[in-house]
Amino acid sequence: MVKILKQQFLLLIVVILLLTACGFKLRGQAAALPFKTMYVTAPEGHTIGIEMERMIKATPTTRLSQSAAEAEATLDIISAINERAILSLSGGGRVRDFNLIYRVNYRVLDNRGIEIMPNTEVSLTRVLPFLDAQILAKEAEERLLLKDMQSDAIQQILWRLSTIKFPAESTQ
Repeated sequence: MVKILKQQFLLLIVVILLLTACGFKLRGQAAALPFKTMYVTAPEGHTIGIEMERMIKATPTTRLSQSAAEAEATLDIISAINERAILSLSGGGRVRDFNLIYRVNYRVLDNRGIEIMPNTEVSLTRVLPFLDAQILAKEAEERLLLKDMQSDAIQQILWRLSTIKFPAESTQ
């Protein structure tokens, strides 16, 4: 019995070591950003700015600044747009599926206003099956899908920000 427990424990340790050796990270873990301080601007009426600030606060290397002047970099979220397009129709001309599209345009500026990362777009799509008999349920499902798409977009933006090679200050 003790021998089996030791073998299982050893197997567990080996699996954990293999997972950490391949760079495995749990989804939602914040990536380390190359900036010490960062400021976030976002369009009025969108929650993406608040969620982005929350995720940046969770990063181990970056803190949020109160203004762009005191930040090493500024994440300027230019737009965040939700779209819904008809994907397919039934034989009777009723909508069967919608295509939900979430687009975020952003850029990164340094503290002098110089673009570090030019305008970049993250675009996500999801298919929403639609039934006339379940309108309220489908509206709730659409809201959940849009929130999930926003979270995915934030993760993608943070991952892209973590890959920026921020130039070191030149000494003169």
